Amino acid sequence: MARAALGSTLDLINNRRGAGAKPGTVNRELCVLPAALDFCRTVLERDVTNPVVGRKLREPEGRLRWLTSQEAAALINAASLEEQAEHLPDFSRLAINTGCRKGELLGLEWSRVDFDERVIRLEGTHTKTGTRRAVPINAEALRALQSRLAFQVTHCPRSQWVFAHATGERIGDIKHGFKTACERSGIVDFRIHDLRHTCAAWLVQAGAALAEVRDVLGHSTIRMTERYAHLAPENTRAALARLDDAGSQSGHTTSRTGVKNAN
Repeated sequence: MARAALGSTLDLINNRRGAGAKPGTVNRELCVLPAALDFCRTVLERDVTNPVVGRKLREPEGRLRWLTSQEAAALINAASLEEQAEHLPDFSRLAINTGCRKGELLGLEWSRVDFDERVIRLEGTHTKTGTRRAVPINAEALRALQSRLAFQVTHCPRSQWVFAHATGERIGDIKHGFKTACERSGIVDFRIHDLRHTCAAWLVQAGAALAEVRDVLGHSTIRMTERYAHLAPENTRAALARLDDAGSQSGHTTSRTGVKNAN
């Protein structure tokens, strides 16, 4: 029975891969089987083996594309030329300076923007992970929000949405205007979600700890944040420098031949 289950599992993996499914998709589908087997063991009291063990596929590292400060300025400048998407510069600035997802920003209501505490409050129903988080508002994000507020006061004072049309209706998507702004600024291979990557990259390069970046972005685990660790080589350099300090304190040096000599 175990051999038959194993064969079926391999067939499933091969069939899904042949259909073009990515390793991550296949792995998530395989996770359904262990849950069913647990039910058999605990409820039906059947002795069944788990054919998925050791069969999950290696998943590639996630996409990591981010902008330099010069590219970001060029993109925002190009966005300001989009007459049919005057909200685009503010969206881009806010995404870069908060790390919020597109859906979190386009679905943001003024009631969840606390100007006094300088924080955006997201409940579990607003986030991808289903957990609430508070996103601090820095100076650049504040300017973007104040710009949106001025638009609201002028065009749609009763609208609940931060990103709204002049009619007060919520803006549904920015894909077309964003693509045009990228083309106009000469930025290639860049997506809306990469604004979030840009926020994370800038934070890490500025010396923020990975745990802090995780909390800002709302990652469910630190593992998701670790993809940005290589952007701050000074952190690991400082860590390895401690070995030099430890060596000097022990009273020994190492010769070129690798043999320790007493001072």
